[in-house]
Amino acid sequence: MRKALPRKGRAALCAVVVLAVAAYFAYDFFFAPKPERMGYAEFYSLVADGRVGEAVLSVDGIRFTVGGAGSTGGEDAGADASGGAGGSAVTEYRTDNPASPTLKEYLLLHGVNVKEEKDAAAIISLLFDIVFYAFFFGVFLFAFRKFISPNSFRVVRNTGVKFADVVGMDALKRDMTQVMEILKDPAGYAAKGIRAPKGILLEGAPGNGKTLFARALAGEAKVNFIPAKATDFESMFMAIGPMKVKLLFRKARKRAPCIVFIDEFDGIGTRRNYSGSAIETENTRIVTALLNELDGFEPARGILVLAATNSVKALDEALIRPGRFDARVSVPYPDYEARKKLVVMYSRGKKPSAECTEEALAKKFDGFSCAKIESVLNRAALLASQAGRDSFTMEDITGAC
Repeated sequence: MRKALPRKGRAALCAVVVLAVAAYFAYDFFFAPKPERMGYAEFYSLVADGRVGEAVLSVDGIRFTVGGAGSTGGEDAGADASGGAGGSAVTEYRTDNPASPTLKEYLLLHGVNVKEEKDAAAIISLLFDIVFYAFFFGVFLFAFRKFISPNSFRVVRNTGVKFADVVGMDALKRDMTQVMEILKDPAGYAAKGIRAPKGILLEGAPGNGKTLFARALAGEAKVNFIPAKATDFESMFMAIGPMKVKLLFRKARKRAPCIVFIDEFDGIGTRRNYSGSAIETENTRIVTALLNELDGFEPARGILVLAATNSVKALDEALIRPGRFDARVSVPYPDYEARKKLVVMYSRGKKPSAECTEEALAKKFDGFSCAKIESVLNRAALLASQAGRDSFTMEDITGAC
């Protein structure tokens, strides 16, 4: 393996390159032989006589070569062009460029090989154009890859969450046990005439652990987990949302067996409205893409779609019909026993007073979601700290509710 040049070596190499380039331009400007100058009238006459073989047109002037026999526009030119008795010498001259629009045509009609040389300003302009277009297309490709990149949806091979980490939901865990078995061995169950459900809809109030349950299900089944949410399909560009739906399910097929979890499902699966507005049109396309994908994959391939929503009524009826989403599971508020466990779990590291027993708090938190119980306990500990106390009281709990 080659070692990189040290910093001093790189600096010396850069200095040599710069000096070489400067020396080249200095030689070309000061010491390189320059073509002899000729008046434009003489040049024009030589072209008419067919004596000019090649002409290079630039903004600064015209460089041309004269060779062969024939009449010339002056004694000096004739003597140089004749090259003695044979008349075969070729000499280079330069003259002014009047920038006539008919000059090039005139030269070509008289058999002159014409070349055009761009000046420094034209070259710089061309370079700026190249840089601009490279930047423009670079930004476009970056945005395109960002919106529909294959990495838009991350595959989690081990969620690190099991049912033991989910407090409560005992009935739901039991119901999902056989689903996990079918997911791990879809072919075996298919031989018995049993197909795996394509989709399961998790319905419940916010903060009750739908996302945590989905991660725990994937962890228990030991299959790949692909999480997504409604905002992942939103884009400022039309038709990007449906493309992302196809990308998600294409990735799921490659990673089967797996669980595809779509959170905030009511954000993309709402009832189709054919009002004609851009937003409604994009929503309709996303729902249609979801319908096609749910109909397109076979349950025997080991793909389960879990979708979480706070409102089933907002969802398109065709999307959640049996055959696409075979089961609707309600994720309820935690019951009394679950609330006691949550109080113990969320009180770790905090100091409740003697009156704040898990039983008392569980009764106090009746109708609270899991997230709200955690938030109230944290707020109560904060209020106690602001009052200069180490432990929070039931008064702090009431103030935090």
